[in-house]
Amino acid sequence: MVRIALMLPRFSRYGGVEQFGFRLAGELARRGYQVDFICARQEVDAPKGVRVLEVGRPPGLHFFKMLWFLIRAESLRKRWNYDLCVSLGHTWNQDVVRMSGGPLLNFWAKSERAFPPGLPKLAKRLRRWLSPSNWLALVIERRQFTAKSDVIAVSHLVRDWLLQAYPALAPNRVAVVYNRPDAGRFSPPTASERAVARAALASYSASAMDGAAEPVFIGTAATNFEGRKGVKQLIRAFTLLPEHCMLFVAGGRAPGAYMKLAAELGVADRVVFCGKVEDMPSFYRGLDIFILPTFHDTCSNAVLEALASGCKTIASSSDGSAFFLEPDAVLADPGDVPEMAKRLRLFMERPAPPPFVWPEGVASGLEAFADRIEDSLAKRAMR
Repeated sequence: MVRIALMLPRFSRYGGVEQFGFRLAGELARRGYQVDFICARQEVDAPKGVRVLEVGRPPGLHFFKMLWFLIRAESLRKRWNYDLCVSLGHTWNQDVVRMSGGPLLNFWAKSERAFPPGLPKLAKRLRRWLSPSNWLALVIERRQFTAKSDVIAVSHLVRDWLLQAYPALAPNRVAVVYNRPDAGRFSPPTASERAVARAALASYSASAMDGAAEPVFIGTAATNFEGRKGVKQLIRAFTLLPEHCMLFVAGGRAPGAYMKLAAELGVADRVVFCGKVEDMPSFYRGLDIFILPTFHDTCSNAVLEALASGCKTIASSSDGSAFFLEPDAVLADPGDVPEMAKRLRLFMERPAPPPFVWPEGVASGLEAFADRIEDSLAKRAMR
């Protein structure tokens, strides 16, 4: 039996890459491969046919946790002599690398644009450059993309960033496989589903249904309120929008600074922080417009889910998911608040879009990724 190893520090179903790794392990086992999942800690039971090899985590700094996993995962890779090793994170040797985060220096440069000039930006830059774990991540990344591993990027934008950052990387070694929303969960709502979803959103705020004009529900989503997600700029844009526009922010762990900003700008009654939203399909169904003015996202699942849910959707040019949007739905500069407000006004006047159809010839989803792994296996068998 062909033996495949997947390598990622957490074996879990919480988190984008963790959820992907869990599902990929199950899919490869379903196809008849013997699958080992090498991780630092196991948080959930494994799918049928998947063996989890847990190496543990030392206490202390993140640097030591990274280094420990790097050494122990490499030791197990050598010990078991796999037919193919797939890296989903920071590992030393592998046959296939899934690139979901983009080159680190590229991420730093693009995400820094979200911070105001002066001390805040300088402080962020210093914290990054003085972090030992960041230096280790750079060393690992450079090894991964100058070795002879096959690379699978999560978007065309990530592929382009990679080829720019690592000119020695041959373009034919970099495949693109997008994430794909579950069509069973994310789909355009019926009239009754939309009415229920809008009522659920309105329940977050007593003022959501006040006023003579029909409210316009605009939404965004962020796991946590990092500056790079553009939440601050979006709140500022609401000072330029009509009073009947409401902003609903799904997710986030500490919205206090953004709530304060909304109050200072006089839009606190029109900006609602929903916290962690368990029913994201319903969240999208209740919106008129979904917008993610991110300064860096390799391929936002939220944008793809909103499209699949029938939302009018706006993203930034620094998001790999913008590949699927019309040009006027893409913000060239997420820091341009007047332009963002102008684009939202334009989209408010538009009817709901037709159901989103995934373009032919664009590889996407778990099965397409597993197919690429089988292609890598076949190439190695021929050597």
